[in-house]
Amino acid sequence: MATERDEFLPTRRSLLSRLKDWQDAKSWQDFFNTYWKLIYGTAIKAGLTDAEAQDVVQETILTVAKKMAGFKYDPAVGSFKGWLLTTTRWRITDQLRKRRPADAPRRRGAEERDRTATIERIPDPAGFDLEAIWEEEWEKNLMDAALQRVKQKVSAKQYQIFDLHVMKNWPVQKVASTLGVSDGQVYLAKHRITNLLKEEIKHLETEPL
Repeated sequence: MATERDEFLPTRRSLLSRLKDWQDAKSWQDFFNTYWKLIYGTAIKAGLTDAEAQDVVQETILTVAKKMAGFKYDPAVGSFKGWLLTTTRWRITDQLRKRRPADAPRRRGAEERDRTATIERIPDPAGFDLEAIWEEEWEKNLMDAALQRVKQKVSAKQYQIFDLHVMKNWPVQKVASTLGVSDGQVYLAKHRITNLLKEEIKHLETEPL
């Protein structure tokens, strides 16, 4: 389900605007490709099974689709990132609720009426610090997005050197002997790609909603 494209986290306002058109299948696919891993990873870390987490992804995307027509971006009110977290949180809560015995008291009607978009008023499901989990997953996706962008700007050999030495923690000598390059080339690739990565992360961090 991963994608090789330039539309990564965080979502741009232009994409949100296009999502108001339910018939715009490409934009909705872009949105799904961008956010499914974030939602899924958060659900898994909140204690859900693979099947439950997949349901959370589907239900969250459906909820966004239903609400998007009336969604208005207003920094003074809150971010899209925060709104998506709130939506994901309720879908996770729904999955946990389904685990209860069939004869457990149900108060969904009252709960639905009392729901607000204020994250602070929503208890974390199963006692997890869901906001912390969300931030961790968000940063992970941000790094993945930056890496994908950098990968498109350097040669395959340079990226392979960086991946083995920096991402996989291989010693310089091992990388050099395995790939048939000099120690200097390993250090050069590390320096260049690390700087590019910092630039991409900084660029992405200026775009969130």
